[in-house]
Amino acid sequence: MDLKQIKQLIDLMQRSDLTEFAVEEEGFKIKIARASNAAAAPVVVATPTVATAVPFPAPAPAPAPAPAPAAAAPAPAAGGDEAGIVYVKSPMVGTFYKAASPESKAFAEVGTKITESSVVCIIEAMKIMNEIQADVKGTVVEILVENGSPVEYGQKIFKVKQG
Repeated sequence: MDLKQIKQLIDLMQRSDLTEFAVEEEGFKIKIARASNAAAAPVVVATPTVATAVPFPAPAPAPAPAPAPAAAAPAPAAGGDEAGIVYVKSPMVGTFYKAASPESKAFAEVGTKITESSVVCIIEAMKIMNEIQADVKGTVVEILVENGSPVEYGQKIFKVKQG
């Protein structure tokens, strides 16, 4: 099960009266629960040997990826605000990889033209490799993270000149 499918499950729960949902697929088990008053509730993700609880506010998870690039545009950079520059931000906590494997070609390099649906990197979270789409159109100006480095939610990972 990938991140997109998990987000779809959360979105389904938000649009319905469901307060708890669980599914198991090839040794991967996920249970999502929320409080009926829309307060923060735990999301429990487990494999046969690991169980992790992650709190999340009920209405926030589904729309989180879309605003990330839009919010990046007005945010001033460390060196000042640059016109036409936006940032691809990490949609999750994990480890950043430029390519699918050490022998593979990087998804995006400086000078690469990307579209909203272009895969620009992989972020590994809980032993799951998540392909990250740009959500912006333009040319990669700078890669802000080293290959194999940890990233935080919302961290800028690519600097992109729109156009």
